[in-house]
Amino acid sequence: MAEMRVVLAEDDVLLREGLASLLDRSGHRVVGQAGDATGLVDLVRRHRPDLVIVDIRMPPTHTTEGLAAAHVIRRELPEVGILVLSAHADVEHAMELLASGRGIGYLLKSRVVDVAEFLDTLERVARGGSVVDPALVRELVSVRRRIDPLAALSAREREVLALMAEGRSNAGIARRLWITEGTVEKHIRSLLAKLSLPEAEEDHRRVLAVITFLEAQ
Repeated sequence: MAEMRVVLAEDDVLLREGLASLLDRSGHRVVGQAGDATGLVDLVRRHRPDLVIVDIRMPPTHTTEGLAAAHVIRRELPEVGILVLSAHADVEHAMELLASGRGIGYLLKSRVVDVAEFLDTLERVARGGSVVDPALVRELVSVRRRIDPLAALSAREREVLALMAEGRSNAGIARRLWITEGTVEKHIRSLLAKLSLPEAEEDHRRVLAVITFLEAQ
C-alpha cells in the first residue's frame, strides 16, 4: 500500500512513540499524536488522515473517552479508518464500534506480537476492511451462548419447538419427526422446563415457548 497518513491516540507515551517509530520505519507518516480524546478529534479534523489508532480508555477518566472520540470521527469523517488498540476485550464497546461501518479494527495490545501482521492489519483497515481480534471473537461467541435462551435445548428439542412455532399439534410433530406422540410430549415437557416456563394457570406455556423461539431467531 502507498504511504498512509496516521494519527495516534495513546496516553502511554512509550507505546505511542514506539508505534510512531514503527510506522515511520515502515514508510508511513504519523501526522499527529495525542494523549487524550479531545486532542485526537482535533488532530483528525485538521489532518484528515487515512487511519486513526486509538485506545478505548484514555484521560481523564480512563473509561470510554477513546471510544467516544472514535464515534465522533466516524460520524464526521466516515472515510477515515479506525483501529482500536485495547488492553481489554470489551465486547459491548467493540460491537458498538464494529457496527458503525467499514474500515474498523479492534486488536488487543497483548496479542500484537508480529510486526508484519500488525502492519498488514493497519493497511486493511485503512482500505476499508474490518479486522477483529480472535480473542474478541471467542468472547463474542461466549456472550452469545450465555444470552441465547435456546442454548440449553438439545437438537431434537429445537426441532420440536420449531414445529410448535409452525402451529403443529403433538400428533403433527410426531408424524413429521417419525416419533411417537408420547416422545413428543416428553420433549415438550423437557424444553418447557429448560426455558424456565413453569406451570401457570394464566399463561399458556406452549405459546410462551414459541414466543421465546421466535425472539431468538
